[in-house]
Amino acid sequence: MKTRNLIIVRHGQSEWNEKNLFTGWENPGLTKKGADEAMHAGELIKELNIDFDRMFTSALIRAQLTGSIILEKISQSDIIIIKDEALNERFYGDLQGLNKDECRQKWGDDMVQMWRRSYDKGPPGGETLKETGERVLPYYLKNIFPLIKKDMNILIAAHGNSLRSLIKYLDGISDIDIVKLEIPTGAPIHYSFDKDGNVISKINLIE
Repeated sequence: MKTRNLIIVRHGQSEWNEKNLFTGWENPGLTKKGADEAMHAGELIKELNIDFDRMFTSALIRAQLTGSIILEKISQSDIIIIKDEALNERFYGDLQGLNKDECRQKWGDDMVQMWRRSYDKGPPGGETLKETGERVLPYYLKNIFPLIKKDMNILIAAHGNSLRSLIKYLDGISDIDIVKLEIPTGAPIHYSFDKDGNVISKINLIE
């Protein structure tokens, strides 16, 4: 039986991850560690011997670079690459560019934790996780899922919250439980689908 494959991976460590800043739609590049994480992700994906048909990524350079490094590592840099801001990280509004520890000192641990992890409460001027999902999921259902049903293998290089929104849908995770999900940088997740587009397996390539 033929399986259809979807690999999703959060970008490697960014320059602002390293500085502990809220990043959102700001556009820093990767650190050396982030590039190494992307290379390691590529090594793990290469072992699966999957020929990809498309790579989808966001409009932000840290995800694009991660995807490009992976494609180079698996010798598939010539596939079609589609970039769209629908896959961007959650927009953090007034918090973008601010240090997370300084925000905790200013507003308190509980408030910052609510802004970061609540499903339907967002930071000032920013998106909630629910709102992030309201752009990620329609894009997936319209542009990516039909390709999977056409027997195509897809790679998505994106962000913690955009991928959290997608995983919520694919895994059927509740609004309450999704906020507990942590997605490490540079850690590929492999989904397999049957001919009807149902998920038949999920494997975290880095435990």
